[in-house]
Amino acid sequence: MNLQEIQSDNFLDARGLSCPMPLLKAKKNLKNMHSGEILELWGTDPGTKNDLSDYCKRNNNEFLGYLDLEEGYTKFYIKVG
Repeated sequence: MNLQEIQSDNFLDARGLSCPMPLLKAKKNLKNMHSGEILELWGTDPGTKNDLSDYCKRNNNEFLGYLDLEEGYTKFYIKVG
């Protein structure tokens, strides 16, 4: 799957937030989404990579991956299970 071509259904800007806030905000957003929808999260905390991946494994969501951008933040993609 080419992450650069994903069309997200919901967007969350968590840039500037540190652990655990990006994960907490993602969990809140995911609760309001339907199965098959995709959340795009922007973040700057390096710990978010592991946090989101681990959370998805435990909660029946699919961690599609992330893109590290030259602009200094990361785009994460999660598909609701």
